[in-house]
Amino acid sequence: MAWYLVSGKNRLSSLQTLIFSSALSATPSPPFLNTESPSSLQNPIKPCLLSFCSSFSTSFINTKTTKKKKRKKKESPRTKLVQHESTRIQHFEELVQRDAFFRFLTRSKEFLSKQPEHVLRLDDAGKLYRELGFPRGRKVVRSIERHPLIFQTYRHTDGKMWFGFTDLMEDLLEEEKSIMDKMEEDRVTKVRKLLMMSAKKRIPLSKIYHCRLLFGIPEDFRDRVSKYPDYFRIVVENDGKRILELVNWDPALAVSALERDFVVDEDRVKKAFKFPLSHGKSLDLDEDDTRKLNLVTTLPLVSPYSDASELKLWSTEAEKYRVGVLHEFLSLTLEKRASIHHVVEFKEEFSLTKHTYQMLQKQPRAFYLAGTEMNWAVFLRDAYRQDGVLIEKDPQVLFNEKLYRSAQSLK
Repeated sequence: MAWYLVSGKNRLSSLQTLIFSSALSATPSPPFLNTESPSSLQNPIKPCLLSFCSSFSTSFINTKTTKKKKRKKKESPRTKLVQHESTRIQHFEELVQRDAFFRFLTRSKEFLSKQPEHVLRLDDAGKLYRELGFPRGRKVVRSIERHPLIFQTYRHTDGKMWFGFTDLMEDLLEEEKSIMDKMEEDRVTKVRKLLMMSAKKRIPLSKIYHCRLLFGIPEDFRDRVSKYPDYFRIVVENDGKRILELVNWDPALAVSALERDFVVDEDRVKKAFKFPLSHGKSLDLDEDDTRKLNLVTTLPLVSPYSDASELKLWSTEAEKYRVGVLHEFLSLTLEKRASIHHVVEFKEEFSLTKHTYQMLQKQPRAFYLAGTEMNWAVFLRDAYRQDGVLIEKDPQVLFNEKLYRSAQSLK
């Protein structure tokens, strides 16, 4: 025991060791082994020992405690904005916020339109937060009351509360149906171009249906397909999935919006993209070689309607192809923009990789990414004016703007 006390990191002086050893040797055996009376068991050296030890430092048994600095919690991709404040374009960000604000309007419009008499019992509606687009845990009535010119509630003869469209909204639905009928040929052309861009010239009908609002495709497009046997063919696979296939290739449609713009304004299109290549600082190139190098490092020369199956996955040509495909995809949309969910929907058909987000970020002149890292939207910058207004507005876009104005109006 004496050896243990003197063998620590901070050894006691020889005088301390001597006194401690004497005290320990004078200590009697434990009471349960000693037969003497309790009074004789007291050790007179102990008070002296304790008093002596108190005058010496016991730092060798103290441990230094330091407070750990709290790590700053990393911002979640769900809330972290894509763009830094210095590069943020407000009108694009506001369009993403507008979509979020009108989510209940757009989803409820689609869901109610399929219901008999365009009505739904309020008790049932409260459970359909995904289908109707209102926040989980909130009362659906709060969302309904935000748009009094679009939705209304009433008590049915069964004593239950129901909600449905107002007369104004019913008129708007008829107007939209008329637009869909007039634009049918244009929508058919869009679907044909999508099929021509796809890797195997085929796309599941379910994917086109899920993204129909992006292109202005009518709800009953699956039924209208049968009217165009020269363009489309529906194939039912073993698992029951219905696939839309291209019947005839049309070279007149195999011209991208980027190629058309190149003819009109070659310099502007060249400056829109940049694909850096590693090369020597001084190549001593003549004018013709410099022009060829600029073409390699700028404009995507690989047509989105070409066969890219032979391209190496991570080559510059393959990246140019994917950039060209996404540019053409966005040019076919109504508002020249799409969300991550729309892009991912066609990942297999357009041979996109998991690095699509990073690829788009590398082309800030052509594309603008808005929203958060987990829920972003991509815009075609050249399709918008400096004030954020679309240069060319489809009739369906004009109708949507009219619907939004009505939805924001009060009675």
